[in-house]
Amino acid sequence: MKTQWIIHYFLRFSLAIGFLSAVADRLGFWPPEMAAWGTWDNFIAYTGILNPWFPNSIIDFVALVVTILEVVLALLLLLGYKTQWAAKTSGFLLLVFALAMTFTTGIKGPLDYSVFTAAAAAFALDILTEPSFTTLK
Repeated sequence: MKTQWIIHYFLRFSLAIGFLSAVADRLGFWPPEMAAWGTWDNFIAYTGILNPWFPNSIIDFVALVVTILEVVLALLLLLGYKTQWAAKTSGFLLLVFALAMTFTTGIKGPLDYSVFTAAAAAFALDILTEPSFTTLK
């Protein structure tokens, strides 16, 4: 089906670009007027807010691991390699992020930033059949 093929690639691209945009933001690549964090230090502080159950001594490590995971997931999604694993892992990562936001800062943030929607999109991508060129007919 052409529609399934389009949806599959649109979900892969959208999730990947979302992850890469967030990473670019925390590394200072977005202009200040467009940035949510703008700097790595601001991202680490936000990571600490969302993870009050972790000791402060490992918040830097948590921020680094999440950032690396987002880059790896984005690359896998863009390349179409291990797509189901990348989609499922993205869904769980985004769901954990949405729940952490909800329990620490309230429900408005994850709703405004569509984090639950992105998690649902990742889980939807996981269950979509991998399109092949024969399905384009």
